[in-house]
Amino acid sequence: MSVTGKVICIGLGPGDPELMSLRAHRLLTSARVVAYFRKAGKTGQARRMVEGLIPGDAEEWPMEYPVTTEIPFQDPAYNAALAPFYEEWAARLAAATAGGNVVVLCEGDPFLYGSFMHLHSRLPEGMAEVVPGIPGMVGCWNATGRPITWGDDVLTVLPATLPEAELFRRVADTDALVVMKIGRNLDRLRRALAAAGRLEDAWLVEHGTMPAEKVRRLGDVEGEAPYFSIVIIHGRGRRP
Repeated sequence: MSVTGKVICIGLGPGDPELMSLRAHRLLTSARVVAYFRKAGKTGQARRMVEGLIPGDAEEWPMEYPVTTEIPFQDPAYNAALAPFYEEWAARLAAATAGGNVVVLCEGDPFLYGSFMHLHSRLPEGMAEVVPGIPGMVGCWNATGRPITWGDDVLTVLPATLPEAELFRRVADTDALVVMKIGRNLDRLRRALAAAGRLEDAWLVEHGTMPAEKVRRLGDVEGEAPYFSIVIIHGRGRRP
């Protein structure tokens, strides 16, 4: 008799494996199939985070993106390349549940800018399960050693891929700020922060909670930032 399982995406947290949930750890260390996204030819950040935790007899299925930054996000060719990729992997993972659960790795929390959501929307209803993880931004603002919000502060989360004018508008209209997806967008973000008078308040956290963690004032940083970087601006709200 065949065993029917689920596709379970486990949030790995911000990077430090000790910040993974007990449930995620249990599922990972007993998995029979482990799938994870990565750029072609690379190990993949999620895979690096779980080094030594995958059972020796588990199958590993790297899901290699057909494109990453080679095509601009706004170009229709970007979605045209990725849609079949997600369709194919959703079908393959669904078929694999005939033998039991399939574990998919995701940095941070799967439902916060995670690639798994594109598989989740394509899987049959009830087949997918998500194990929440500590979002990467939480690890990053803790790395600064300061609270991100006080009292009635409004926290805004932005992708740095937004147009510069839109970045400026939203930066100027918030108290505390988290900016993700930085990489090649750092110069545009820096200009928007300066125009809003917030550049001196900004911190750049690279590889938060990981061995290569680096925390610096954004104003002291030149050039590009690694993909796993987050810009933090702390709120200054009401305090007793």
